[in-house]
Amino acid sequence: MRLAAVVLAMAVLMAMLVPAHADPVEMDADLAATDQDYAAARQAIAAKDWHAAITHLRKAEARNPDHADVQNYLGYAHRNVGQFDSAFRHYRRAIELEPRHRGAHEYIGEAYLMVGDVPSAEKHLAALRAICLLPCEELADLEEAFARHRR
Repeated sequence: MRLAAVVLAMAVLMAMLVPAHADPVEMDADLAATDQDYAAARQAIAAKDWHAAITHLRKAEARNPDHADVQNYLGYAHRNVGQFDSAFRHYRRAIELEPRHRGAHEYIGEAYLMVGDVPSAEKHLAALRAICLLPCEELADLEEAFARHRR
């Protein structure tokens, strides 16, 4: 009886520590299955073919303008070709659409570090610390980017 009460108490405590819904990594995990351009863009990103990724993502964006992952990937591809104004615009849109989008906070933080805007990067680091109640890859990656920036 006592063991059951302890187990129940631990389950309640864990439920309070973990958000009621999972943090969004992809808002629509099936978008790649339903949108050929989005799927092609993800392949182009994996191959580091940034211009092809941008071309496909623009087509996917025309059909899915309010999809945070499309916006985040557009930011990422633009950043990798050195088009920071476009990258920041897309990252901000992704965060506007999904304020808890861990990937967008990580990538925009890294982009701010790349252009030397440490205070703006720190804001996204703080956002990830608030979002990631448990350790998350995006927070660890941005912290590592800060460590590299300081060296």
